[in-house]
Order: sequence, then C-alpha cells, then structure tokens
Amino acid sequence: MKKLLTIMSATLLLSSCGLYNKYERPDVNTTGLVRDTASVSDTLAVRDTANFGNLPWREVFTDPQLQALIEQGLENNVDLLNAALNVKMVEAQLTAAKLAFVPSFTFSPQGTLSSWDGSKTTKTYSLPVQASWSLDLFGNLLSQKRSAQTALLATKDYQLVVKTQVIANIANMYYTLLMLDRQLEIVNEMSGVTKETWDMMKGLKELSAGYNSTSVSSAEANYYSVLAQAADLKRQIRETENSLSLMLGQSAQAIKRGRLEDQNLPSKFSTGIPLQMLNNRPDVHYAEMSLAQCFYNVQTARSRFYPSITISGSGAFTNSSGAGIVNPGKWLLSAVGSLVQPLFMNGQLIAGLKVAKAEQEQAYNTWQNAVLQAGNEVSNALVLYNTSDERSRLEQKQVAALRRAVEDTKMLYHDRSSNYLEVITAETNLLNAELTKVADDFYKMQAVVNLYQALGGGTN
Repeated sequence: MKKLLTIMSATLLLSSCGLYNKYERPDVNTTGLVRDTASVSDTLAVRDTANFGNLPWREVFTDPQLQALIEQGLENNVDLLNAALNVKMVEAQLTAAKLAFVPSFTFSPQGTLSSWDGSKTTKTYSLPVQASWSLDLFGNLLSQKRSAQTALLATKDYQLVVKTQVIANIANMYYTLLMLDRQLEIVNEMSGVTKETWDMMKGLKELSAGYNSTSVSSAEANYYSVLAQAADLKRQIRETENSLSLMLGQSAQAIKRGRLEDQNLPSKFSTGIPLQMLNNRPDVHYAEMSLAQCFYNVQTARSRFYPSITISGSGAFTNSSGAGIVNPGKWLLSAVGSLVQPLFMNGQLIAGLKVAKAEQEQAYNTWQNAVLQAGNEVSNALVLYNTSDERSRLEQKQVAALRRAVEDTKMLYHDRSSNYLEVITAETNLLNAELTKVADDFYKMQAVVNLYQALGGGTN
C-alpha cells in the first residue's frame, strides 16, 4: 500500500509539472508596423535609441501655460483619480491571493449552562483554536497569485494609458484654443477690410451713376457674413474652454494661454523600432498582461482536475470530557489531513478549461490587434504632420498671392476694369486661405500630440 501511494503521488506530481510554468511572450507580427511617410511600400526602420517616443511630456510641450494646465489635470482629472483607485483595489486583491498560502486560524470560544430536572447547574466551556492549511501541490494557489500579479501590472498600465490620454487631450484642446484665437483675429481683421470695401462701394455709387446698388448690397452682405463667422468662432472658443475646464476638474472658466505663432514643438522625429514601441505603449503592454492573466487562468483551470489537500488542526482548553466535567480544564488537541479528488463534476471542469483557453486566444488576438493599432496610429500621425507642413508652406504663398489679388481687384474696380463680384470673391478667397493655413498649422501641432500618444506618452 505504501509503495502504491508513493507511485500514485509521483505520477500526479510529474503530470502536474506544466502547471508551474511561467508566462512567456508568444510571437507577434510586427512586420511593416510603421509605414514610411515618403514611400507607399517601404516601412520605417529607424534604429535610434534616443527617439521621440522616449521624451517626457515637459520636453514635448514646452509652453509654460500648457505645462501648468497639464499638471493641474494630472492632479484633478476624475478619470485619472479613478484609475489610481483601481490600482489600489487590485493591490488588495493581490495581497489576498498571497495570503492564501498562509494557514488560516479561527478562535470560537463556547460556554454552556445546563440543568437536569432542577439539579445543580452545570457549567461547561471550551476555548478552541482551529487552523487550516491548503497544500498547493498542483499550482492552484500559485497560478491564482500570478494571475493577480499580472492583473496589477495591467491595471498600472491602464493608469498610464489614462494619464497619456489626459495629457494628449489637454494639449489638443489648448492648441485648439490657440487656433481659434488666431482665426478670430484673422476674421476680425477681414471684417475691417470688408467694411472698407462696403464703404468704398457706397461712396462710389453716390459719386457716380456707373456703380449700381447691387454692388453695395453684396458688399454689405459679405461684411455681415464675416461678422457671423466671428460670432461662431467665439462660440467655439467658449465651448472648448468649457471642455478643457472639465478635463482639468474645475468649473467652466476662461483659460489662460499663449499665442499660436509662439509655439515651439519638435519637428524631427525618430520613432524607433517596433519592439521599442511595444515597450513604450502602455495599452499594448496592458493587452499583453491581460494575455498573461488568461494564461494563468488556464493553469488554474487545469489545476482543478487534481486533488486538493488540506491539513487541519485544532487545540482547545475545555472542561468538557464526554460524560463528566473536569475542573480545571484540560487541553484537547487534534489534527486531520484530507484529500479531495474531483471525479465527476457534470463536465464543469472540462467546460471551465475550454472557456479559459478560448479567453486566452481572444486575449492574444486583442494583443496582436493592439500592436497593429499602435503602428497604424504612428503612421497616421507622421503623415498628418508631413502633409500639414507641406500644405502650410504652400498656403503661405497662396495667402500672399491672394492679398495682392485683393488690392489689385480694388484698384481695377476703381478704374471700372473689374466688377464688384471679383472684389468680394478675392476677399472671400483670402479669408478662407488664411483660415485654412491656421488650421493646417494646428494640424501639425495635433500630429505632434498624436505621435506623442501613439508612441506611448514618453517617459511621463
């Protein structure tokens, strides 16, 4: 019998060796992860260790007023505060998983008063202490602890994801305000130009019969159209200030800010190799830690097929000794070992293992997609920056040409060599070109913010 038990124990131990394996990163497809901005087929393969993705946010966003807003947001943003609380909750769960390896103790004192047919009352008491310890021979507790550890890492990654999002959102809203401020300046300047045109056409009509009232009415309508654009920009500014105030955890109010033309953002980017991107992106690491957690959940599901062994012991100081009462009391000690081997659980254990394996496959797919999404976002940010930069330089030349066109058409209108529609059209084209150039300058800034976020938020 002793030999049989030894052989059975050895067999069980050998078959359960795989239950103690640690998670190892599986292969993931990173081929062509980031597209080169100048080629339709080549991929970006820069190997620079000091790349843009490693810059802390203070070196990316150097505007002092923006830095103050980001610091305020990191202190007061509700989503970030809740993410920190999630970390504390998971830390508590990990502590509970670690304590599962420690024996549990209970103390349950009892006292009884009894009397039979009016006889003298008998007093009995018992002061028992009970201990129970589960032997983790098949890795059930170990896999649960490792799962809790990876859950903690994933939760901390999520906290970094929220932090990066908060920084990026604040920066985007701040630059949006700078763009709207500059556009409002342009529209206000154009309102003065269109008012001068209106006054000019009114004066020419009064001085000469060759100028009709249609030109005056069209110039007036164009002036009011520009004023309407200014009113709409003021609304957008107010709404953006309200949204940014909410992001900062404060009531809606005016936001102190600089000027669009005074911003100084990085203009040369080295994004690094795909593996480095994997290490920098907290959401990618979060997806991998979720995969690791599912790996350990599979280990836990497998361990449930093996017996659970529990050692229990109790010690009590009592005056109850069966039929009689002993005073003073005596110590009563006992120890019990139990083994529970599941035999037939209505397919629950098998189903649980299948579910755990399916969840692991889903987690792998999610991780692979997170990697591809990271490369997609980096590619989009780079192409947005390069395209906006190119457009802005071309639009600068366009604006200069349209300014000359406005002056020329006004002079020709005086000489009756052009009509009022050409003057109004030239002014409208100039306004639209100036507003578009400001928007593209903003898109360059937004591309820097997007690239900062796509590369994982730097070292924060």
